[in-house]
Amino acid sequence: MAMKQPRVTRIEERIEELRAEIDGIIDARVDRIASENPGVPAGVIRNLLTARVPSCRCAQYIELCGGDAKAQD
Repeated sequence: MAMKQPRVTRIEERIEELRAEIDGIIDARVDRIASENPGVPAGVIRNLLTARVPSCRCAQYIELCGGDAKAQD
């Protein structure tokens, strides 16, 4: 008997979209820093950027880009 797939709520979809967007922002920052620091592995750079706020990607985004976002307002 086939089981029904649980319906994904709109909030869950938005969370996944935000996480993907935040990952892209962090990856871009890692790439920029890595290009300025040859020989340093991207994983190490990512860990250094996100280690201050390991709880969730949203908190990591706010920590990394909070000042940038406020400056654009």
